Amino acid sequence: MTKFMNDPTMPTPSFPGSHMVMDDRYVFISGLTVSDLSNGHAAKGDVKEETRLVMRAILRMLEMEGGSLADVLRVDVHLTDLKTINDMDSVYAEFFEPGRYPARTCTESPNICGGCHVEITVMATRQLPKEQ
Repeated sequence: MTKFMNDPTMPTPSFPGSHMVMDDRYVFISGLTVSDLSNGHAAKGDVKEETRLVMRAILRMLEMEGGSLADVLRVDVHLTDLKTINDMDSVYAEFFEPGRYPARTCTESPNICGGCHVEITVMATRQLPKEQ
């Protein structure tokens, strides 16, 4: 069964969509920016801090569903300037076990919503409770 959910710790999306959609196998997390987070506005413009806050939000959302970043299969990263990819990578890599990085696409998107510099979208396997 498909479940559509918004993270109760974040503002309701200003777009016609959900923060997360889950089915029996996967968790899909919509593209997140620091402007989607209640506490993220001060981080705008610092690619490292934007990445850190967004990755922490993604981790929290996965944990709400019993998962972790180890369950992430695919990540899409949008940067306003690809020249900042090394800064983003230096923080991004901290969230995964070395050698076990998800498949990833990173593109330059000069106009990310909310004036942010980083947007991250995730697809992860879903950890369902074990039947007894």
